[in-house]
Amino acid sequence: MTTTEGRRAVPGAPRRARRTRRPVLRWLGGLLVLIGLACVGWYTYQAYFEPVIDEQGARAQVSEVKKRWAQGMPETAPVPDQAMGLLRVPGFGPDYEVAVVDGISEYALSVGVGWFPGTAGPGQIGNFALAGHRGRSGPFVQLPELEQGALIQVETRDAIYTYRLTNNPSDLTVDKSETWVIDPVPGHPDAKPTKALITLITCANFFHSPERSVAFGELVETVAK
Repeated sequence: MTTTEGRRAVPGAPRRARRTRRPVLRWLGGLLVLIGLACVGWYTYQAYFEPVIDEQGARAQVSEVKKRWAQGMPETAPVPDQAMGLLRVPGFGPDYEVAVVDGISEYALSVGVGWFPGTAGPGQIGNFALAGHRGRSGPFVQLPELEQGALIQVETRDAIYTYRLTNNPSDLTVDKSETWVIDPVPGHPDAKPTKALITLITCANFFHSPERSVAFGELVETVAK
C-alpha cells in the first residue's frame, strides 16, 4: 500500500513544479513587454515630441539681426550666441528662414543653426560649416531629404550667397568625432582652399545619435545688397 502510494506520488511532483513556474514566466514575459514599450515610447518622444528649438528665442534672433541691418549698424566680428546671418533653404519651403548663430553651444543650436568658429565666413574662400538639430521642429529635420543640386542661401548685411549641394546628404554619414568634414577642403587636410564651400551637419537619426548626416555645397552666386 505504501509502495503503491509512493509510486503514484512521484509523477505528481513535476506537475506541481510546472504549475509553480508558469506564473513566474508570465511575470517575466510581461516585464519584458513593458520594457520594450518603454524603449519605443522613449525613442518616439525624442523623435517627435522632445522640443529641440526654443521657437520664441529663434524668432527673436531673426528679428534682432534684421533690426541691426535696418538700422545700418556697422558689421562687427561675430559675437558668441548671436545671429550673424540668415539661412534659407528653398527645398524646405518658401517661409523657411532661421538665424545663423555664432558658435555651436547648446543655446546657439536651440535658437538657430550654429556656425563652427574657425571655419570660413559666408561667401569666403574655405569651408563655411554649420550644424543644426534634426528632432521635432529642428532646423535641419529635412536635411537628409535634400538632393544634389539643391540650393542653400545665406544672407548677411551686405550680400546674399547661394550655394548648390554637391552630394545627397542621405548618402554621407560620419561619426560625430570625424572633424575632417569641416576642414577648409574636406577630405584634404593639407590642401589650400580655392573655392567658397558650405557644409551642413545634423544627426543621422531623429533621436540622439553618434552619427551625422553631412551635406557639401559650393558657392554659385553672390548678390550684393
